[in-house]
Amino acid sequence: MVVFLFYATVLAHVGPLLGVLGFVHGKGLSWPAAFGIALLFSCFGIAGFVARVWNGLEDRKGEEGLVRFFFVPYFVHWCACVFTLVPTLVYLVVRPLVGLATGGALLPLAFFGATYVTGLVVAGYGVLVRRKVVQRLAFEVRVKNLPKAFDGYTIAHLSDLHIGQYTPKEWGVRWAEIANEHEPDAAVVTGDMVTSGVAFHEDIAEVVGALRAKDGVFVSMGNHDYFGEGEPLVGYLKARDVKVLRNEGLVLERDGEKVYLAGIDDTWTRRANLDAALAERPAQMPCVLLAHDPEVFPAAAKKGVDLMLSGHTHGGQIAVPFMAKRFSFASLAHEFNVGIYTIGEATLYVHPGLGTTGPPIRIGAAPAVTMLTLRAG
Repeated sequence: MVVFLFYATVLAHVGPLLGVLGFVHGKGLSWPAAFGIALLFSCFGIAGFVARVWNGLEDRKGEEGLVRFFFVPYFVHWCACVFTLVPTLVYLVVRPLVGLATGGALLPLAFFGATYVTGLVVAGYGVLVRRKVVQRLAFEVRVKNLPKAFDGYTIAHLSDLHIGQYTPKEWGVRWAEIANEHEPDAAVVTGDMVTSGVAFHEDIAEVVGALRAKDGVFVSMGNHDYFGEGEPLVGYLKARDVKVLRNEGLVLERDGEKVYLAGIDDTWTRRANLDAALAERPAQMPCVLLAHDPEVFPAAAKKGVDLMLSGHTHGGQIAVPFMAKRFSFASLAHEFNVGIYTIGEATLYVHPGLGTTGPPIRIGAAPAVTMLTLRAG
């Protein structure tokens, strides 16, 4: 994967290289000098990728300055280069043919510069603004045979926190405070609290431990939670009275009426066991399942789960604004990519996530804190 990304990075710098070449040549420099400057610019950009890999892909503490003043600006540049990739490739093929047919200039280099600058604006917004501005979403979910005491029961749903070098603890505490403002009956986090490694486990526990709900805080594990050693994180969470549901469930009770809440472990590392999670569910009791990976939904629906809460997809992180459910990177890879889905009488809600992985960018797929209200019906 790293090798693939390296070559993709090299290719993505072709457009910006041509843009810089056109700009500096337009300032009166000779073609050889202009090309040298453009090549140096591209080499610095590619070297930034090598520096990121060399620095290690596992999150570490004590590098806040390096991340803020080097890697975050670099990701703005890198994402801008990727933004130019498709228009550059299309233009390099189409424009010469048009030029030959019309007798016009083959490659007006200003096009590449304009594309790169546009990419910088889009990427700057996605990296520096959009991923920090959190939506507050609210949905009502109908649950068959829901006891009257649970009609109006509220669940604060957070997912994919990815607390680490690019998503600081302070952001996570703010998300918890947003959830707490609604005074939910239960608060849940459906996995991927970690980005990578174990350095931020205590920060994660502080964030999740800051959630407040009448019946408690419940967590299921995600694949990134095992990108390192997952057991210390579980210990930190339990020390803050967070209930980590790993292939198990429990009964929530209100005025003598009951709902079953279960959670499965991570599917990617083959720790998940849906049968074990539902084994102690009393017959006919309504069931809410926490499962990081939404691909579990068809199996859960077959076993009579009424509501499944998931994350994992981040809504693609990059999507067509206002149409993220249909047109996003997640929609290319996942059947259930964001929002609400149903199979029979079972409902799935896929959370868009709060943090990021890979490039720290969001466009058209806003982070969110979601409030779900259970309704009988």
